[in-house]
Amino acid sequence: MASSITVDQIRKAQRAEGPATILAIGTATPANFIIQADYPDYYFRVTKNEHMTNLKKRFQRICDRTMIKKRHLFLTEDHLKENPNMCEFMAPSLDARQDILVVEVPKLGKEACMKAIEEWDQPKSKITHFIFATTSGVDMPGADYQCAKLLGLSSSVKRVMMYQQGCFAGGTVLRIAKDIAENNRGARVLALCSEITTCIFHGPTESHLDSMVGQALFGDGASAVIVGAEPDESAGERPIYELVSAAQTILPNSEGAIDGHLMEARLTFHLLKDVPGLISNNIEKGLIEAFTPIGINDWNSIFWVTHPGGPAILDEVEAKLELKKEKLAISRHVLSEYGNMSSASVFFVMDELRKRSLEEGKSTTGDGLDWGVLFGFGPGLTVEMVVLHSVENKVKSQT
Repeated sequence: MASSITVDQIRKAQRAEGPATILAIGTATPANFIIQADYPDYYFRVTKNEHMTNLKKRFQRICDRTMIKKRHLFLTEDHLKENPNMCEFMAPSLDARQDILVVEVPKLGKEACMKAIEEWDQPKSKITHFIFATTSGVDMPGADYQCAKLLGLSSSVKRVMMYQQGCFAGGTVLRIAKDIAENNRGARVLALCSEITTCIFHGPTESHLDSMVGQALFGDGASAVIVGAEPDESAGERPIYELVSAAQTILPNSEGAIDGHLMEARLTFHLLKDVPGLISNNIEKGLIEAFTPIGINDWNSIFWVTHPGGPAILDEVEAKLELKKEKLAISRHVLSEYGNMSSASVFFVMDELRKRSLEEGKSTTGDGLDWGVLFGFGPGLTVEMVVLHSVENKVKSQT
């Protein structure tokens, strides 16, 4: 007997009717932290390179220009004493790094996930999908598997593991979570970024000053969001932002601008081109494509959740788009307090944005604006852009 149900009917029943929304945010950092003003002395001492006085002065200037006050770092002086090869520029040390990262990346990720789950206030059994992104280590089974076990997620949770994506991956996990939530009715997606810079730490060198920028810039952190469509507010789900659209773009003439290579020594990191210029000169094209359908062309009329890659990038984007100082203020704050935490950074910015707003009695966007953009960038040079809509403002406008 032929079935009376068509494939189109099945597909319609499988899909959610409303847009994906962010239902909760959680962040975590290692307990250990360093004060940036003290870092040059610490760095040259622990790597036993205090005799390189001229290079230390140059590194001091690099640290000063980052505008960072402190960074959380899992790697301590005791770890370095146990693994002295990490203090060299290219000595083989990947095994030692992997031994740390395979254990600690999922553990740090668990902390961020637990905070998001606590805020969501729903049973963990409702989580149907788990996305994990990290630039820190590679293993099988992956960090997604290990973290799912630590969290006690269902053995049937559908996992996506992304390794070696870099700083833009916060936008990537959100784009994937949006697609999953909207195409699987009832899905609740836990999306996590967990980054530990043990993978790139090395001693100073005159030959690759660009790689030393990473030693001054990157910090450790993990951030998680829970994404779902058609939130069940009767059960206590409280949507924060709707995910309206998402796009990924490779910027023209940017090949080799940011790259990394996993080697016997470590994950190498290089900045090889004018990254701030490439981003600032190309960002408006993406904004126009994303916001023209909405009827928006004033970039000060939207709120900004921008990856704090570095002060020069924020400065040039701000100048190119003629943004008011407050638009990127929270990105600058996150950079100052945590450094560049790669993929995890954008959700720290988003979390800080809504926390400040609650403290000030404003909407989740801080300035009462309905529309916003999440903006991430990294190796490629790849840009992720997600259009956000404030659910709180939507509700207010309907009442």
